[in-house]
Amino acid sequence: MLCKMVTISLIWGIAVVVCCCVWVIFGIRRRKVGEPPLENGLIPYLGCALKFGSNPLEFLRANQRKHGHVFTCRLMGKYVHFITDSLSYHKVLCHGKYFDWKKFHYTTSAKAFGHRSIDPNDGNTTENINNTFTKTLQGDALHSLSEAMMQNLQFVMRHLGLPKSKSAVWVTEGMYAFCYRVMFEAGYLTLFGKDTSKPDTQRALILNSLDNFKQFDHVFPALVAGLPIRLFKTAHKAREKLAEGLKHENLSVRDQVSELIRLRMFLNDTLSTFDDMEKAKTHLAILWASQANTIPATFWSLFQMIRSPEALKAASEEVIEALQNAGQKLSSGGNAIYLDQMQLNDLPVLDSIIKEALRLSSASLNIRTAKEDFTLHLEDGSYNIRKDDIIALYPQLMHLDPEIYPDPLTFKYDRYLDENRKAKTSFYSNGNKLKYFYMPFGSGATICPGRLFAVQEIKQFLILMLSYFELELVESQVKCPPLDQSRAGLGILPPLNDIEFKYKLKHL
Repeated sequence: MLCKMVTISLIWGIAVVVCCCVWVIFGIRRRKVGEPPLENGLIPYLGCALKFGSNPLEFLRANQRKHGHVFTCRLMGKYVHFITDSLSYHKVLCHGKYFDWKKFHYTTSAKAFGHRSIDPNDGNTTENINNTFTKTLQGDALHSLSEAMMQNLQFVMRHLGLPKSKSAVWVTEGMYAFCYRVMFEAGYLTLFGKDTSKPDTQRALILNSLDNFKQFDHVFPALVAGLPIRLFKTAHKAREKLAEGLKHENLSVRDQVSELIRLRMFLNDTLSTFDDMEKAKTHLAILWASQANTIPATFWSLFQMIRSPEALKAASEEVIEALQNAGQKLSSGGNAIYLDQMQLNDLPVLDSIIKEALRLSSASLNIRTAKEDFTLHLEDGSYNIRKDDIIALYPQLMHLDPEIYPDPLTFKYDRYLDENRKAKTSFYSNGNKLKYFYMPFGSGATICPGRLFAVQEIKQFLILMLSYFELELVESQVKCPPLDQSRAGLGILPPLNDIEFKYKLKHL
């Protein structure tokens, strides 16, 4: 018996050694002349993925010191060329004809949300989703969307459950939890409208969707990495419940549905092979895109503003002046306040606060897939790229570069203001003016189509918080919470732990 066990163990050992040898011989890419320096990593398929995932910024900085500004790493079976010199970003984007930016994004969406490909070339739909986004998230459509968001934010804030008394009392709550609840509810109502037939149960249903959203979003990084959602039973169940609520039969009874969703609901797509549940899952993808980064961005903007007395004072003064110029009067009677797009765009202090908060918290990964073999021409040289390889920009390297942003880890509310207190647009590296110096929303063809709306809704949230509430941190000298690195590459990183703050209604 013992001899048999030793024999089996020996066979397995030989098999493992053979597999490793086969991988070393055939599975490791060999660097060719003209290609960037190559890091294959030691683990088959994963390559450098574990090191990258544990701390992307330090991993990239270490390889930058070792190899220079351009290098290749094997990550999850893919070869990724990292371009780390901010002066070369515009050069990368000039090679657009060689890039397929849709492939990765469409594939990731299908894996994470459970629908088939939304690429019209795959034959499941004729809808060009990017044209839909442009049509419904910019221009006149943005005006309607922003107006609805302002109304819904005020509706949600009036129903926070604050004690009703003549003398306002302080309410203490986790700031991230507060931002999550308020922004999710207001954003859900803005996109998917209100069910006026069930006003008493509507809020409970949305808050239930919020719980499901959190469960699903928690495993999102694993889904992007390629793990099947069926490994996460709770998240899978949550995703299906979220999609169920977004089916046509449920949305058709709601009023004030956004043009974005309405256009997709009634799209004359006779060639579509999607059933109602699959269409609902594409709506879920839009819900996730509208919330997953906006919520932590809102938290960081509010937290950094309250934490800095100078920022809080400057923002409060700007908001008061803007409301006065717009003829808006605050009252405890519940009269809604409103600023149009032009007025929202003319708030340089709030703009700077939001930009600085996002500079410190964003960790997006801008990627494109090579459609064919080609030569990438950059500032410091040219590099041969193979078909199906990935070109990646990691803007956090630039956002935390002390040459571009002196004292880069410190929040400076006026960093994006010039000497005239207007938007600052001149930043330099090596004495050269940068074309790209702020990239939390991506770049080029892959830039977030909803970025304008995202910034406006964060501004609206801050305006209302400053207008209606007194705000304080429970610990005035509280340290900035660390970033959740598990979501690196997906956009704005949430805090690892919540921060308690307190708020109460102002006497208006």
